Amino acid sequence: MSEGAGNTMMGNWWRFFARDSAATTSAQRPSVPRQEVPMAITPPAGVVSGDDIAQCFFRFILNQPVNAGDSAHVAREQAILQRLRDLCDSGRFDVRSLPRMPSVLPQLMRAMKSDNLNGAQLANLIRRDPVLVGEVMRVTGSVTYRTAHPVGSLQHAVVLLGQIGLRHVVSVYVMKPILMASAGANGQVVGQRLWDHAERCAHAAVFLSKGQCDPFEANLAALVCYSGLGAVARLLDKEIGTTLPACSPAFIEGCAKLAAQLSVEAGRHWDLPPAVQDALLEHAEHGDAALALPMSRVLHAAQRLAMCQVLTEQGVLHSDAGYADDPVAQFPAQLLARCQQELRQSFATAAL
Repeated sequence: MSEGAGNTMMGNWWRFFARDSAATTSAQRPSVPRQEVPMAITPPAGVVSGDDIAQCFFRFILNQPVNAGDSAHVAREQAILQRLRDLCDSGRFDVRSLPRMPSVLPQLMRAMKSDNLNGAQLANLIRRDPVLVGEVMRVTGSVTYRTAHPVGSLQHAVVLLGQIGLRHVVSVYVMKPILMASAGANGQVVGQRLWDHAERCAHAAVFLSKGQCDPFEANLAALVCYSGLGAVARLLDKEIGTTLPACSPAFIEGCAKLAAQLSVEAGRHWDLPPAVQDALLEHAEHGDAALALPMSRVLHAAQRLAMCQVLTEQGVLHSDAGYADDPVAQFPAQLLARCQQELRQSFATAAL
C-alpha cells in the first residue's frame, strides 16, 4: 500500500474526524461550566501576544485562578513549585504512573513507515488488539468511507483507509484514553480539555507539516506535547492538595516548564520515534526561543493555533483574535491564517 494511495483519503479523513469527534463530544464531555475559574486575561479582538494566550491556556487547563500580579502568596507559590520540582526533577517522576501505551503500538508505528508492508501484514498486526480492530471497522463503516460493497474484512478496511487514514486512527485511538486518564481519577475535566487541545494541535501540525517533516510524526508529537500537563494537574490536586486564591504568571510558567519536562519523560517511556522525542526535548529545553528542528517549529505553531481555537470555543478569547507575529514559528502569515481557518471550519460544531 503506497503513501500516495493513502494521500487520496487525507481530505475525507479530516472531514470525517472533525465531524465524528463533534458528534460524540456532547455524549462524552462532562457537563461543566465553560470556565471553572476566572481568567486573568481575556484579550480583545485583534492580534494579541503569544505569551498572553499561553497564560490563558495553562490557567484554563490547570484550573488555576486569576493572575495575582504582585501576589501576597509568592512564598507559598515558591514552596508549591519546589514541592513539584522535588517530585519531578532529575528523573524522579515515576513514569510508571503514566497510562501505558498498547503493546502493539511500537510495531505498528515502525510498520506504517515502511512502503513495503502490504494491507494483509498491517491487518495481522492490528488484529492483535481487539479494541483497535473495532475502531478501524467503525471508522471505515462511516458514511465517509461507505462504498458500493460493505467492508467485509479487516484487510479491506485497512486498504480502504490508506496509510494516512490508518495512522490517524491509530494515534487517536491510542492517545485519547491516555490524555483523558493522565490527569487522574478526579481530572475528567482536565483530561477532556487536554484532549480538545491535542486533537486541534494534531490537525494543525499535519496541515503545517508539508515540506517540513513527516506528517504522522508531527501528528504524534502534537498529540503528546502536553501529556505532562495532565501529570502536573494531577500532582497539584493530589500531592499538593491546595489551590492558591490567586496565582502569578511566574507560578504558571513554572508549572508549564515542569510539564514540558514530564512530556519528554513520557515520550521516552512510550518509546516514541526519535524525531518526536527530539522535538519534545527541544521545546522543554528552549521553550519559545530559537527552534532548530523543523518538527519543533511545526509543533510550536500548531500549539499556538490550537490554543487560540480552544480558548475561542470556550469564550475566553475573542473569535477574531489571533496571536501576534511569532518569528519562532517561521511560517508565512498567510499559511498560519489558512491553518487557523481550517481549524475553525473543522471544529466549529465542537463548541455548540
